[in-house]
Amino acid sequence: MPLSFLTADRAFEAADDTALPYHDRDRWRRPYRPGPWRVGTAAVILLLASFVLFAAVVIAATATPASAGAVFAVAAVVIVCALRLLRMGVWVSARGLRHVAFLGTRTVPWAQVAQVRTVQQPVRWLGLPRTVQGQALVLLGQGRAADGSPPLLTTHNADFLARPDAFDRAADSVEAWADEYRRG
Repeated sequence: MPLSFLTADRAFEAADDTALPYHDRDRWRRPYRPGPWRVGTAAVILLLASFVLFAAVVIAATATPASAGAVFAVAAVVIVCALRLLRMGVWVSARGLRHVAFLGTRTVPWAQVAQVRTVQQPVRWLGLPRTVQGQALVLLGQGRAADGSPPLLTTHNADFLARPDAFDRAADSVEAWADEYRRG
């Protein structure tokens, strides 16, 4: 009895990235999977949080409740940061396009979107100050310049570093959502 879901040699289908016809178009969805850099970083941060939680339990058993509460609060902040890191990215629905950053979220209704396109430009490498030449998916709003807003996706962010095919699929998917809902 073959168990294909347990084997690593099965082929990944491009159809895995497409929305199923019965899915609710009004729900916010990310049209791509989080990348290995983002998931790996969040996993390491959650591992750190587990050590901090263990330290909080030891402190709770041996020290004052106030110090244990402070360490529990630090662990909670670390867990929230890891979850926010996993939530970052571009989300789409029939209502608009949402760009979730670490500290903020920007939602643009489809009526205010003039164009979503891929451009060749210097992009930040893993969100650090260093820039490299790459591609970026940019949002052009009605009556706004493209220079004022950060790119939605780049080929060198935590989701698409060393995965140019995944970037192309994600950019095409976001552009398709934009084309469909700007007209509708």
